[in-house]
Amino acid sequence: MLDFVWNWITANEELTALLAGASVLMLVGSLGALPFAVRLLPADYFYAEERRASPLRRNSPALHVLVLAAKNLTGGVLLLGGLAMLVLPGQGLLTLLVATLLLDFPGKYHLERRIIGYPRVISTLNWLRSRTGAHPLRVPPDLQQGGEGEASASGSREQPGTGRDDQ
Repeated sequence: MLDFVWNWITANEELTALLAGASVLMLVGSLGALPFAVRLLPADYFYAEERRASPLRRNSPALHVLVLAAKNLTGGVLLLGGLAMLVLPGQGLLTLLVATLLLDFPGKYHLERRIIGYPRVISTLNWLRSRTGAHPLRVPPDLQQGGEGEASASGSREQPGTGRDDQ
C-alpha cells in the first residue's frame, strides 16, 4: 500500500505540490477565520431547541439560496479534498472538520448542540470569544456533560484545556 502511494506521489509531483500548497493555505485560512466565525455566534445560540431561521432567508430568499448553494459546494469540495488528504500530504482531518461545518445535513444542529456540551469544547470556544471581545457562549444545563457544570460554560478559563489548578 505504501509503495502504491509513494509511486503515485513521485509520478504526480506537480499535483502533490499543488495539494500540499492548498492544504497549507486551507490550514492558515481556517485558523484565521475560526475566531471570526466563533465571534459571530450569538451568546445564546445553543439555547434554541431548533435552528433559528436565517434573517437572509426571510429578507432575500434568492440570495439565501445562492449563499446556501455556494456554502454547500465549498463544503463538498473540502470534503473530497479532506478525504484525499487522509492518504496524501495535508491536513485531512482539519479539512474534513471545516467541510462538516459548511455542509448542511439533517441533524447537524443537534450534533452541534451535543458537541458544545463537552467542557473542553465550550471552554476553548469561549477562550476564542474572550480574545475577540465577545461575550461567552451560554450552554443550557441539559447539554452540559462532564463534571465541570456551569463553570465550563461561563468562559472563566484563561486558556483552553487547562485545569483551574494550572492557573
